[in-house]
Amino acid sequence: MSSHPPPTEACGSSGLRKDNRPMENNRKAVLELSQLTLSFGGLKALTEVSFSLFERELLAVIGPNGAGKTSVLNCITGYYHPQEGDILYDGRSIIRLPVHRRAALGLARTFQNVALFDGLTTLENIIAARHIQLKPNPLTGALYFGPELKKEISHRRVVEDIIDFLEIQSIRKKVVGNLPYGQRKRVELGRALAMEPKVLLLDEPMAGMNPEEKEDMARFIIDVFEEKEISIVLVEHDMELVMDISDRIVVLDWGRVIADGPPQEIAVDPKVIRAYLGD
Repeated sequence: MSSHPPPTEACGSSGLRKDNRPMENNRKAVLELSQLTLSFGGLKALTEVSFSLFERELLAVIGPNGAGKTSVLNCITGYYHPQEGDILYDGRSIIRLPVHRRAALGLARTFQNVALFDGLTTLENIIAARHIQLKPNPLTGALYFGPELKKEISHRRVVEDIIDFLEIQSIRKKVVGNLPYGQRKRVELGRALAMEPKVLLLDEPMAGMNPEEKEDMARFIIDVFEEKEISIVLVEHDMELVMDISDRIVVLDWGRVIADGPPQEIAVDPKVIRAYLGD
């Protein structure tokens, strides 16, 4: 039984997003999970989990505590290796690829617990995340002129654009270890954007935030989705937010998919209500 409110108690819209769209049948799947089963010893964390993420879609994955939400993200990014099933990215199986190869293809992620270099500044943290875009040439890199200098200027421009986009200019030269939690989460989002992802995986991006910080982060997520045209998988416990900004919701319970549909259907699904409230 979850300590979080069921979807039916979170249907009031905060007005953050007004363009929740019905699914279009001709949209391409960019990410497909097929029959994923993950076990740790004798404990099954996921059982035959299947769902797709489509182009230009903001998909939320919800469920009670221990439902398997973070395990799904860990399988997608390569931190966990399911014993059965497959994951397709742009129609290609990535199930055997290591974490860095998946990231290079365009999968970026944030974590429940902020993952930053605490001793570096905001600017340095976001620059460090650009390494996935760098393909150094030892000769031109050593000489540092011509194409390599142009690349460096280009990378700097991307980083500065991200800093402007996330409105963190005032902390660009501040050490992130000294920043408030909400700003640290924003820097982590900046690091993910620095990878120029096609798919962005957000693991409880509002966890631990106060209401004002939550609203700010929600607006940035919407801006990322709408302006940068990145498909998003959002794991989040704030049901009002999820119902307000998602195009579609997948519900997990005890490692299984129990519902998959638009917010208005999920909010009244008896299986979902039972999962949150118990029998």
